[in-house]
Amino acid sequence: MKKPIWIRQEEALKLVQSNMHIVVGMVAAEPLSFLSQLHTIDSSIDHVTILNCLPMVAMPFYSNPQYAPRFQIQSWFISGNLRKAMQHGQISYIPNHLHLAGVRWLDRHQPDIYIGVATPANAEGMMSLSVSNVYEKRMIAEAKIVILEVNRHFPFTFGDHHISLDQVDYLVDVDYPITELLDEPISEKDRMIGNFIAPLVRDGSCLQLGIGGIPNAVAEALVTKKDLGVHTEMLTTGFLKLFQAGAITNRHKRLHPGKFVCCFIAGDKALYDFVHLNPDVLVMDGHYVNNPDVIKQNDHQVSINSTIEVDLTGQCCSESIGSKQFSGTGGQSDTATGAVKSKGGQSFITLHSTTMATNPKTGLKEEISKIVSELKSGAIVSLSRNDVDHIVTEYGVAKLRGLDTRARVRAMIKIAHPKFREMLIQEAKQKQLI
Repeated sequence: MKKPIWIRQEEALKLVQSNMHIVVGMVAAEPLSFLSQLHTIDSSIDHVTILNCLPMVAMPFYSNPQYAPRFQIQSWFISGNLRKAMQHGQISYIPNHLHLAGVRWLDRHQPDIYIGVATPANAEGMMSLSVSNVYEKRMIAEAKIVILEVNRHFPFTFGDHHISLDQVDYLVDVDYPITELLDEPISEKDRMIGNFIAPLVRDGSCLQLGIGGIPNAVAEALVTKKDLGVHTEMLTTGFLKLFQAGAITNRHKRLHPGKFVCCFIAGDKALYDFVHLNPDVLVMDGHYVNNPDVIKQNDHQVSINSTIEVDLTGQCCSESIGSKQFSGTGGQSDTATGAVKSKGGQSFITLHSTTMATNPKTGLKEEISKIVSELKSGAIVSLSRNDVDHIVTEYGVAKLRGLDTRARVRAMIKIAHPKFREMLIQEAKQKQLI
């Protein structure tokens, strides 16, 4: 049996060569020690491509413009840190559905290096990839060189993401705290949206929730429900709160009954403590968890996601502002289409009815409608109008499933901000939508 070699971080950095593709763990599973020092590698090494997904900690190799010529970043989901650095010109988004992210990339490439985080090995000699298995284990199987930062602060979780020592080339002992994702504050508009959704979610439903104020408000509003289940791409602190309140039992799930199922975890310390050595939490391959044909196997699956802008027929732009990439498709299409395929399933796309934006002519901030007659030029449609079920704002719920275009337009205008409804009616008439 091959045994991995323990090396220091500086030795791991020396493995990086020009023109390499390096894939790293995502969100809280980022190899922070390696990435924080990547910019210090020999200055003669260039054209290094780093593939990441929703990185949570800003790193010098992409946030400092002096390193832009040497490092290119390709990302499956743009985070705030990457958005700030996009002006340097080295960051490119990989269009994808989350359940196909690693699969499709591996159709065309082989990682030169995969580096991520794992727990220390257990008595059976198995390490856990801990808080993410969206693409990580698949990359380990294909990479020419596998490096794992072994960190005792990471929770040992169960699922299909345990790694034997003979699958690893190098181990690096590290000692940094796991990155926490703290809950965003819940606004009054968020609570209104959550209170519109909660009555539509029946007891025994199976949940998928994203991150942000609106999903947190939905979780808060569901606290009196009974026997909820969890099959979600991301396990958040909101789910823990629902479990502690007795709303989640996972009892009626058809797929993995009794278990929380996710492909990555991000939250606060209480969540990481909860999942540590908890056999009722399964972190499984993202290609499985987010596959719509898997999701649909749970009856009454409920998917709740957010969007940036929606047109009057239901086209959802959830990842760009015009043509400027803002985030990513992520699992929105996966979970929304999987939920509506489920027996009794429902999908909810949520947004505030308005936002503040800078008027390009005056340079002043003004309130604009996020429900529009036409998406901005270059806007990316993340969820097709053919796949939309419910759209929810603080003014109500538009159930679009099965409606013709004219009925959709009328339903959408009813949940727009009142000050923009007449304008939307006139624009819809001009475009012969009504």
